[in-house]
Amino acid sequence: MINTEEIANYAQISAKEIGITKYDIYGSSIDETSVEVDNGEPKQVQASNRSSVIVRVWNEKETVGVTTTTDLDELGIKLALETAKEASIFGNTENIPEFSPEAKAPIANIPDQLVEPSPVPTLIDTLIQAEKTLLEAHPAIKGVPYNGLSQEDIKRFYLNSEGAMRQEARSYSVIYLYSRTEEEGKKPRGASSMKISRGLSDLDIEGCLKEVTEKTISHINYQSIPSGKYRIVFSPKAFLSLISAFSNLFNAQNILDKQSLSNPDSLGTEVAVNSLCLCDDALHPDNIGAETFDGEGTPTRRVELIKNGVLRGLLHSTGTAKRMNAQPTGNANIGSKVTVGSHFYHVFSNATEAPQYSLDQADNVILIDKLQALHAGVNALQGSFSLPFDGWLVNQGKLTSIDAATVAGDFLELLKSIICIETESEVTPGGVCPRIWIDNLSVTGE
Repeated sequence: MINTEEIANYAQISAKEIGITKYDIYGSSIDETSVEVDNGEPKQVQASNRSSVIVRVWNEKETVGVTTTTDLDELGIKLALETAKEASIFGNTENIPEFSPEAKAPIANIPDQLVEPSPVPTLIDTLIQAEKTLLEAHPAIKGVPYNGLSQEDIKRFYLNSEGAMRQEARSYSVIYLYSRTEEEGKKPRGASSMKISRGLSDLDIEGCLKEVTEKTISHINYQSIPSGKYRIVFSPKAFLSLISAFSNLFNAQNILDKQSLSNPDSLGTEVAVNSLCLCDDALHPDNIGAETFDGEGTPTRRVELIKNGVLRGLLHSTGTAKRMNAQPTGNANIGSKVTVGSHFYHVFSNATEAPQYSLDQADNVILIDKLQALHAGVNALQGSFSLPFDGWLVNQGKLTSIDAATVAGDFLELLKSIICIETESEVTPGGVCPRIWIDNLSVTGE
């Protein structure tokens, strides 16, 4: 168990001995147990304890040295401070990082949520039973090649030489199932599902099985579709994956690095239809992985990014906020260079009487469940994408699996082509989002 007060005491004593007056330390410790199975037998069982601590030291010239360590004892902290001090001689003299002005501000009052881990045999038996249930769900399902059940405790802390000190601890349990079909004369098909919860006892294993089973069976009979322009419905996961792929739109560090679809003057400009609202909300009640502070000790919060289609906010670290005359938002990741990242997206519509579309009455509409190859098919600086997908052609509520197809377009044009944001949202590991309807997207079939 991380003892932040003890680490702070080690750091204070060592810094005084070495002659360091300004430093900060961010660290985390992860205890994880994970299992995989194959045809009713354990395939892999792993247990690990990983610690990662990042130490920053400012010298008398105010340049910064950064080092990492996995040793949380007195000697480990002292050696890290010495190494960071030596590295500070070579520190960047431009845009030198500073302590967050909010490193001592109150954080959200979310109590530590640690759950007693389940025994490894229980994890194995649970996953074997899930695999068995999935294999028995349909004769065509011949394997579950990718699966996993894990539980982990994560403890995080931040402290600095000015007396800031924060810590938190959370437990998580995750199940992942990916099925595979084999039928003579047909291509292998598959589907996946993942569920996350605080502990194994409340993990929605039944929901995971139901989702992966229904999707797998729906993909067994497939057909190719002609290329052309289609009305597209993105599942919550698919739309959130697009948002993540083009997150440079509202990432202040990307903007300052000129690696963004936005620029410093983009705030206040219309980037989407006027019904679209998007927030980054680390403290959303549905966010199992809620973090109350970032790598610089800044409290996390709900950040309004797009409101009524207008770009209203950016994700900031202390450094980007200072350079852009803004406030840090609690989105900093500390390291040799401080980066900026999102926590948990919330997509919703502000419309009181939104146009309602229904798949039950839709004709020739494509429902995209999952986008593939995001690492290769996205040009984040140009805003373009061309991505294979898993999905169905929908006619009057009837879903027909699509053999193989690619959807392509421009992200900013897509945001302005939204014709419906459904009212019912779905909670995913990356955020909360409803299904999103887009008009006239290009699809290339076989």
